[in-house]
Amino acid sequence: MIIGVPREIKPGEQRVALTPAGARALAEAGHRVVVERNAGSGSSFRDEEYAREQATLASVDEVWAQAEMILKVKEPVDEEYRRMRSGQILFTYLHLAPAPELARALQQADVIAIAYETVQRADGSLPLLAPMSEVAGRLAVQEGAFYLAKAHGGRGILLAGVPGVPPGNVAVLGGGIVGVNAARIALGLGADVSILDINVDRLRAVDDLFHGRVITLMSNSFNIDQVLRRADLLVGAVLITGARAPVLVTKEMIGHMKEGSVIVDVAVDQGGSVETIHPTTLLDPTYVVSGVVHYGVANMPALVPRTSTFALTNATLPYVLELAGRGVALAVLKNPALGKGVNVWRGRVVHPAVAHALGERATPLEALLPSGG
Repeated sequence: MIIGVPREIKPGEQRVALTPAGARALAEAGHRVVVERNAGSGSSFRDEEYAREQATLASVDEVWAQAEMILKVKEPVDEEYRRMRSGQILFTYLHLAPAPELARALQQADVIAIAYETVQRADGSLPLLAPMSEVAGRLAVQEGAFYLAKAHGGRGILLAGVPGVPPGNVAVLGGGIVGVNAARIALGLGADVSILDINVDRLRAVDDLFHGRVITLMSNSFNIDQVLRRADLLVGAVLITGARAPVLVTKEMIGHMKEGSVIVDVAVDQGGSVETIHPTTLLDPTYVVSGVVHYGVANMPALVPRTSTFALTNATLPYVLELAGRGVALAVLKNPALGKGVNVWRGRVVHPAVAHALGERATPLEALLPSGG
């Protein structure tokens, strides 16, 4: 199979979908890799490193025109829509629930779009979302601490505190991978940390993990409102696989927060769990509503692209090899986790949560595969 790796062009995005090591693995498996020139430069991979591993360096037009499967990090943007070809496989983060215009573009392009974030194992885990969730959770507190500084719009709080001065308060909505990693960094800084979740068993696991050092609370509107009044930093870490994030923090609740407090909503790429959040970019990451600093960067891991690229490709490469080796139809048929990653199959929306968010009826994947008749 011919695998294409274009350079990411979303503002501020510096990650790349394949490392030179991944190029070698694909070449060893008998596949051809075509990489856009300078695609890896943001992650400090030189063109010569790809060339040494038998990858072909090409222009953006050549990459999209030749590739049977396109590997990306972020969803296609407007200028990439026209480059997609009928029957082409697109393997990347998509986050279609809050992006109906992208979903329509994928349908019209007649591509097979497989989303990293909905590849799901039988136990419910999300192996291709997990590494970026780890990065984003840790960065959320790092970035939040930065914007709590007075010079950056915050109320002038040091999360660690000092002797004689209490530490800052961090509230985390969601006890999944993002939330746990955010709590880990916040605790490491010495902050006072609370995690809210709707699953009491998850809260028990968090309590055990942190040996009681994190306050655990059931997530409901009353408790959320109460913790927001104390919080210096709120981290949104809510996820429903494939679906739009539920809005848990209302505009009225934001009005109860302290002036100069900070919100970092990691769920913004799925619509956000805060009513007043909207996507921002790394070039212009924050804005203020009701005196509260809002950080809405939808691709936070791009802040640390080399770390993020290694973490992502460690997880994605086995699936890339499977798709390339078996072909897409057999791969998604034989691997149910990969099958759940299919969001759009040649004009039809397949993933139920995505279809619901778009107001469509999902088409079962089995009905679209060759073996389905």
